[in-house]
Amino acid sequence: MEFPPIDIPESVLEIARKLEAAGFEAWCVGGNLRDAFLQHPHSDYDIATSATPDQVQKLFPRTVEVGIKYGTIGVPDRGRGLHEVTTFRRDVATDGRHAMVEYGVTLEQDLARRDFTINALAYHPLRHEWRDPFDGAGDLANHLVRAVGDPAQRFREDYLRILRAIRFAARFDFTIDPLTWEAAKAAAPGLSGLSAERVRDEWFKSLRTARSITQLLMLWVRVGAARAWIPELELAQASQKAFPDPPLGERDPVLLTALVCPHPAEVLRRLKASNAEIARAAAFEKGPEEPRALDQLSVRRWMAEVGFAAPGLSALWGLRQGGQAPWSEAMAEIRRRGDPLTRSALAVHGADLQQLGIQGPRIGETLATLLDRVLDDPALNTRESLLALARESQ
Repeated sequence: MEFPPIDIPESVLEIARKLEAAGFEAWCVGGNLRDAFLQHPHSDYDIATSATPDQVQKLFPRTVEVGIKYGTIGVPDRGRGLHEVTTFRRDVATDGRHAMVEYGVTLEQDLARRDFTINALAYHPLRHEWRDPFDGAGDLANHLVRAVGDPAQRFREDYLRILRAIRFAARFDFTIDPLTWEAAKAAAPGLSGLSAERVRDEWFKSLRTARSITQLLMLWVRVGAARAWIPELELAQASQKAFPDPPLGERDPVLLTALVCPHPAEVLRRLKASNAEIARAAAFEKGPEEPRALDQLSVRRWMAEVGFAAPGLSALWGLRQGGQAPWSEAMAEIRRRGDPLTRSALAVHGADLQQLGIQGPRIGETLATLLDRVLDDPALNTRESLLALARESQ
């Protein structure tokens, strides 16, 4: 297999030179080698070394303990980036979620603990030498996701690898090796023991990178991951509906969860998403999905009703129907003009109403009435006009 030339950043080369000069091995590893091989965009390279974390910290004056429990030290570069330097290691005990590791092993032993062959490549940045003990390059050429060694053992070590296999297959449009696939299905019950946060992160990454959302859902359902965490996907997949694929780089995982699940807020609560993400999903559910009509008044009232969810609901309509929401131009014009849509955007506030003698709950009621009038006619949103209307309402 012919390996491609790799352009290693100077900041990484500096770290490698310093490690090698001190008598340690330094190899580039990780997903960026895989992405470089596939000629996909990639940003940086992780470094695997024979130096222990203590030795790395002594060698570099500034370090960050980004994952010292697992042998990883962050080494800043001059551009304020951070390169991860991880000691060669092997697993000595695993529980399907986490691993206890030990150092003092070889590069080959370090690569043997990785999940898939396409992620078990190593490149020496100074000698321009490749190590590929499990034919990851061959699997990349053949568009195959294959576990390193015994696939059943790999999944028992960390059940999240089932979801990672799906993510890589969906991202690169690869096939999952039959033995790896059967082992993943057999191990799928172990997914229920994972933390919700790890599953959520993997779900979000998959939505952001999958070439086909429809294919991603099919893999989650067929492997048994949907049953463990998002059974709503089984209904979506059973409908045989083809879901659209927004451009990569423009993927909103909350929006896409709402696209494929009828109750996205419930799904995101289950996955322990942030309060803001759950609130967005809940607002998408509450709706209404679209304005009653396409005139500016109807669109303005709809925007006021759905609040911050308006852009997302418009995007959902576009994904479901294909094309731009027909009220998009009206919505853009309303925003360009700065039409008031909330009480806080009114030209008067509670203190102004108190000066008129309006007190207690009547303040909120009056502001609601004023907003209703302003939604009908934004030109009324002046202090003089609103105070006059407030006096009339007393």
